[in-house]
Amino acid sequence: MERHGKIAIIGAGYVGASICYALMLKMLAQEIVLIDSNEQKSQGEAMDIVHGIPYMGNSRVYAGTYKDCQDCDVIIITAGRNRRPGQLRTDLVEENTVILHQISMEIKKYYNGGVILVVSNPVDIMTYKMEQWMELPEGMVFGTGCILDTSRLVRQIAEYVKLSIDNIQATIIGEHGARQCPIWSRVTVANIPIDEYCKTFGIEWNDLIKEEILAKVQAMGAEIIKRKERTHYGIATCVAYLIDAIVNDRKIVASVSSVLNGEYGIFDVALSVPSVIGAKGVEKHLMEKWNQNEIDFMINCSQQMKEFISI
Repeated sequence: MERHGKIAIIGAGYVGASICYALMLKMLAQEIVLIDSNEQKSQGEAMDIVHGIPYMGNSRVYAGTYKDCQDCDVIIITAGRNRRPGQLRTDLVEENTVILHQISMEIKKYYNGGVILVVSNPVDIMTYKMEQWMELPEGMVFGTGCILDTSRLVRQIAEYVKLSIDNIQATIIGEHGARQCPIWSRVTVANIPIDEYCKTFGIEWNDLIKEEILAKVQAMGAEIIKRKERTHYGIATCVAYLIDAIVNDRKIVASVSSVLNGEYGIFDVALSVPSVIGAKGVEKHLMEKWNQNEIDFMINCSQQMKEFISI
């Protein structure tokens, strides 16, 4: 795939601007174009970010239009209405479906290649619909999914066992929302199954503690919104990690959302599972050995998510 060193970000709100800033700091693109229906906003954000480039980074950052989606390695979609305090991500389905459908039609006028990364919520539903609208090869459209939830889980486990996060391996699958599940059967601490690790070092570990940790993870987004009305730094960091994998073809494994076609017995719905990310987006879904409860959870999650897809 020909590389152009160019990334477009659609939506110049807090999330889009934070992603732009993170990409600039990590020098992941030669060009970053911000596209927003509010041109004054995208111009202002681009100007603000540009002013720091002489000291950190070398990207060309500018405000543009959908025509600038040509020759992009990645098109990142952050547009849409954000959650308000007390709302679920699924409360945004109707409004953001309309907004993202309009965006997909504009992108298609100029699209000539590149991965499409969906950040807009509800990300699983928007990813599914964007894949349908864009009609691209499998994996070229995917969503951030549970990558941020997984990061939050890793930190919670690290704090519980009192070790650095570098020692924790854990993954959340399913919906980026209420229907998500840690793969507890594969969580390791210092490469040791967490049950064994906790038993060896006299750390209490049981189903109640797992439920408490998951409840904290699931509440984090809403808690941040309650305190500051939005979340944007955490997801921006996660997106920069994914973009690094795409533009540099690093072949990382992350729990992101893409349409499943038979994996774990699930078809025609976008959910997060451990996936290999590279230059072509989601290049494969890993087929791990989960316990039956975890498989049953995913199947049930897929059935519930399909109810929203028809909206």
